Amino acid sequence: MDILSSGLNLTDNALKVLQKRYLKKDEEGNVTEKPEDMFRRVARAVAAADLNYGRSPEEAGTLEDEFYQMISSLYFLPNSPTLMNAGRRLGQLSACFVLPIDDSMESIFEAVKNAAIIHKSGGGTGFSFSRLRPGGDVVGSTKGISSGPISFMTVFDTATEAVKQGGTRRGANMGMLRIDHPDIIGFITCKDDNKRLNNFNISVALTDEFMEKVEVDGEYDLINPRTRKVDGRFGAREVFDLIVRYAWQNGEPGIVFIDRINQSNPTPQAGEIESTNPCGEQPLLPYESCNLGSINLAKMVPNGEVDWEQLRAITHKAVHFLDNVIDINQYPLKKIEEMTTVNRKIGLGVMGWADMLIQLSIPYNSEKALNLAEEVMGFITSEGRKASEGLAEIRGVFPNYNKSIYAGSVKVRNATITTIAPTGSLSIIAGCSSGVEPVFAVCFVRTVLEGTKLFEINPYFETVAREKGFFSREMMDRISETGSIHGIAEIPEDVKEVFTTAHDITPEDHIRMQAAFQRYVDNAVSKTVNFPNQATTEDVKEVYLRAYSLGCKGVTVYRDGSRESQVLSRGNGESSGQATGDGQAAGEKQKIIPRKRPDTIKGTTQAMKTGCGTLYVTVNEDEEGLPFEVFNHIGKAGGCASSQSEAIGRLVSLALRSNIAPEEIITQLKGISCHQHAWSRGGKISSCADAIAKALELYMTKGKGNGNGRKLNNVVMQIGACPECGGTVEHESGCAVCRNCGHTRCG
Repeated sequence: MDILSSGLNLTDNALKVLQKRYLKKDEEGNVTEKPEDMFRRVARAVAAADLNYGRSPEEAGTLEDEFYQMISSLYFLPNSPTLMNAGRRLGQLSACFVLPIDDSMESIFEAVKNAAIIHKSGGGTGFSFSRLRPGGDVVGSTKGISSGPISFMTVFDTATEAVKQGGTRRGANMGMLRIDHPDIIGFITCKDDNKRLNNFNISVALTDEFMEKVEVDGEYDLINPRTRKVDGRFGAREVFDLIVRYAWQNGEPGIVFIDRINQSNPTPQAGEIESTNPCGEQPLLPYESCNLGSINLAKMVPNGEVDWEQLRAITHKAVHFLDNVIDINQYPLKKIEEMTTVNRKIGLGVMGWADMLIQLSIPYNSEKALNLAEEVMGFITSEGRKASEGLAEIRGVFPNYNKSIYAGSVKVRNATITTIAPTGSLSIIAGCSSGVEPVFAVCFVRTVLEGTKLFEINPYFETVAREKGFFSREMMDRISETGSIHGIAEIPEDVKEVFTTAHDITPEDHIRMQAAFQRYVDNAVSKTVNFPNQATTEDVKEVYLRAYSLGCKGVTVYRDGSRESQVLSRGNGESSGQATGDGQAAGEKQKIIPRKRPDTIKGTTQAMKTGCGTLYVTVNEDEEGLPFEVFNHIGKAGGCASSQSEAIGRLVSLALRSNIAPEEIITQLKGISCHQHAWSRGGKISSCADAIAKALELYMTKGKGNGNGRKLNNVVMQIGACPECGGTVEHESGCAVCRNCGHTRCG
């Protein structure tokens, strides 16, 4: 089916993402519905819930049309599982789940099983490992020694890896541990080895007491969860500084302020909140799930002003929609259905915030933007609560109402109403900026069809640039180098102020924006605080402290290029202090003898366009399927170009035959620049050396080994290139999102 014939106003990228991940397919993988069919399928299934409340089929049909209009016009979109599964056999519509883990082998593996069922259905799971006894503690039944919570996290990680291979939505986990758990140091450092826990985001649950000890440089107690007795003391600042250092190093662990989360727990008598969903914005009780949805704020500025009436109407309709989803959802576990339906939590959020600001000519990093953030989110939460009150009058309050903070006051249908989630794939479908993040890049390059270069330009910027007369292909080329327009003299200052990107603004601006939205959100706000590569640990520490003082419920940070340096400096996991294959210490002087070339060898050749002509790069592999040598030939070129590329190939081959990790070689060559550039394979080729590096990288990502029989997908994701299409990857709330094809990876 040709979905490009869709009558909806969807971008090419939106159609690509829909075709790959959302639209129905037959057994051969052929798409069997168009985007309008998908929207109609979802609207019909969700509207049918009204039949349970005395509405006639005709009234349900009218509601179906209203829901269809709302989602097909991209004013509002529900979370991905709802778009994928509503009106289909699977029928699992929630994105967020939290599962309990008690201190027993039975509970641990029950949670592993339940997580696998949830991942299979398209959901993500959050866990607190804080109830598990620490490593080295006694095991009562056998008098043996406990391995501790971190070892059991690897069991969950392995199960997720196995299940996600067959899914349309990759499984993701949140792993959380309280700051006062005796194994907290091991937890903070558990992702130091980049081959571990790749299906987890991790966050430390910080208490108010701990933050007070940090302020006065005091010590705090560690509590053994088995005995509930003090099991040691740590200096609070030392532990806090360790969290900061690891977050600076690779973005993890994140932090959540667990006491603050429980202070706003709407049903405290029903239980204590211990964890959140994988991206941190949805705190949930054990066995709770939540379905989310986002209003597209870019559509709420039709004439250069916020259309408050339209925003009110969409908010009310979206709350109705999300409440209906609870009723038609086919829950993966009976316990989840029970907990979800007694609290009826929904999470209405926003996307397109940066686009709204641009249309209003308001700089993201301005007091005016902060004030508008509070006004817009305060309005949505207020109107959302009114909508929930209206539903309660017809359908009744949620069953746990008498155990809630609302008891005896306002009567609402839903325990929580608002959440701000990351909207990676949804914002691609809607053609808007993601969540409440600033614009990631004003312009970047995408290549198609034999190296044809296409500029992906922010449509608002292109309009302004053409109207003001400074648009040119040469300028777009310059902007695409960094994605930012700052530093380009021809662009007026007022335009630069409005089109500020994630890396143009300060971390302080990021956290102040998060705090502005948090003031009017029931649950939490998913947002990434971006740091430049040269940021220090003190910069990260200041943001963490600022987040606590401003009332945020958690923080996720990402320092530009931090994961690249960690992954590539570690190679295959061996550092200078480890032993080499022959038992000799790596720090000792030794001679490396390259492996001999076998008589017969096989490989593949890739054509890479360079400024000197087409470079043909051949990668040959050894009997184990690992890269063994590289040859290259540069078309009809001779002289220096030919001899230098041959020299590079010989040295790369020597390194490979000496067991140097391919990613280390790629790092050394990638980005080397000469005076003639070209575009090939999805990005700029800066030189012949750069082309050889990218050819080797492409070879690795197409299923060849990296020394462990595994693809280098994790490395590619972390250094900013999508493993599926080579597009630009954005880091958002612990996840990497490709704006080109919609590929996502959390953990």
